[in-house]
Amino acid sequence: MAEPFDELIEIHSSSSSQNTGEGIVIDIGTGDGLFVYELARANPNKFYIGVDANPRPLEKISEKIHRRPTKGGLPNVLFLQAAIEDLPAELDGIANEAHVHFPWGSLLAIVAHGDRNGLGNLRRIMSRDGLLEIVIALDPERDESEIKRLGIQSLDATFISSELAPRYRDAGFEILEAGVGNPEAWSELKTTWAKRLRGNQSRSLLYIVAQAI
Repeated sequence: MAEPFDELIEIHSSSSSQNTGEGIVIDIGTGDGLFVYELARANPNKFYIGVDANPRPLEKISEKIHRRPTKGGLPNVLFLQAAIEDLPAELDGIANEAHVHFPWGSLLAIVAHGDRNGLGNLRRIMSRDGLLEIVIALDPERDESEIKRLGIQSLDATFISSELAPRYRDAGFEILEAGVGNPEAWSELKTTWAKRLRGNQSRSLLYIVAQAI
């Protein structure tokens, strides 16, 4: 990925340009960047930033966005290498919308436990009233070892309302909606992981929508 921070500073200081006129969207744990790329192509007046600690899956698509538009290039996309624990200060307060899709490892632990420090890092990049969408897809059998390792409890409605909601509120988010998505929802998630996982009937699709307060 090319030097991104000059572009980030420019975005931060002037969010009314053609590429940011309808808002800035940040995808945390973006993986191979397909979600960011597809939405940026469909919404040219929004600016999309994909963030992941591992840059390797992003190599192909991060090169593609710098091509001419006729060759798949997109001027409204930026990819950054960073972990949620170390998000660059240039992201502070710029996200009108943020997504965390199919988190794993430390990112999964943060959103599933309502970790105040981790959620605080997410809140730091959000504009006031910005929306955070989280999608978790766990298979109790296939993902058993990771679930145990991270100490994840059953993410049902009772746990979300009684345990997660107060923790999210302490970190600066109000949970507006939470539930289990319909099978049709898999096709709406334009990510490589969604394509891989949607055939697994035992894997539930849990979503949380929260607003920065």
